[in-house]
Amino acid sequence: MSEALGVAIVGCGDISRHYAEDLAQYPELRLLGMADLRPERAVEAAARHGVAAYAGLPDVLADPRVDIVVNLTVATAHVEVSAAALRAGKHVFSEKPLALDPVEARRLVALARECDKRLGAAPIVPLGELAAGARACLAERRLGEVRLAYADVNWGRVEAWHPRPQPFYSVGPVFDVAVYPLSLLVSLFGAASRVSAFGRRLWPARRTLAGEGFEIGQPDFVVALVEFAEGPLLRLTANWYVSSRDRQRGVSFHGDAGSLWMSNWFQFAGTLEFAAFEADPDPLPLPATPVKPMRWAYGVADMARSVLEGRAHAASAERAAHVVEIAAAIHASLEAGRPLELPAVAAEGLLHPPPSGQPPVGK
Repeated sequence: MSEALGVAIVGCGDISRHYAEDLAQYPELRLLGMADLRPERAVEAAARHGVAAYAGLPDVLADPRVDIVVNLTVATAHVEVSAAALRAGKHVFSEKPLALDPVEARRLVALARECDKRLGAAPIVPLGELAAGARACLAERRLGEVRLAYADVNWGRVEAWHPRPQPFYSVGPVFDVAVYPLSLLVSLFGAASRVSAFGRRLWPARRTLAGEGFEIGQPDFVVALVEFAEGPLLRLTANWYVSSRDRQRGVSFHGDAGSLWMSNWFQFAGTLEFAAFEADPDPLPLPATPVKPMRWAYGVADMARSVLEGRAHAASAERAAHVVEIAAAIHASLEAGRPLELPAVAAEGLLHPPPSGQPPVGK
């Protein structure tokens, strides 16, 4: 491919290293520089990856070479940064969640259309080979009518690995990690129509790696029932207490004729197993061998190629906005103590794959 789009990363936290390293694998992308609220952190990250350090977001938006802004800021800043970039004439790819408020998420989708710019967002799990294998099995109707799904999001304790865990606990595991299986289910079955949830702060008092005590904000344990308008009932659990190595993990789909198990809801690599009803499971091959377990910039590359080819991109803002609606409804339901209906949404942009084109291959 002779053409590449210029990319700037805004937000130089831990995840920026993964994005910057993976961006280099795609001919569609050219990383120009990095920015952060703390300029010294941008300088350090930019030097690590051999690119420029921007003084701040205004400098990124003023650079005519920047076609795509990759928004890796903290969740509470996602809307502000994404909106500013769209208004400045940039395409935007945002880390999850797209927003913390469904109204703001829908406003971002509308703003992208108004500005005639692309808006994409993580999670990108629906784009991976593991998800593709599950999608193919479901499309073949080997399970018959799928009426139930389980998703177990045991993600350990953030303070065990992250030096600043407090922002994660202020958002909670639903918006931070349960959005992965929710994005997968929406990509497979479309819109959710109703939720019922319960949550609790299991271990309110935590300590950082440096030994500083803090109180968590949102519940660190949530269980929800999510009903899909044209799909199964999902039982979702999400917590920041149980180890990610727990035996209850991944996503399973259960139909009249059998069950399908995905070993994880996060990576492109993993294992698939199918079992006819009351039979032992057998492994299923993936449609292709994953290049690596997780390709962080894959959604950015697909969006860049979609711009160059004039087609829809796979990690759509519409799907990300609906996932925000589900996550917000889960929190509202656990606070209200009753089931809540979700507003009907158009199917456009929710299901995978995109209407045409092929995803980028990378190296």
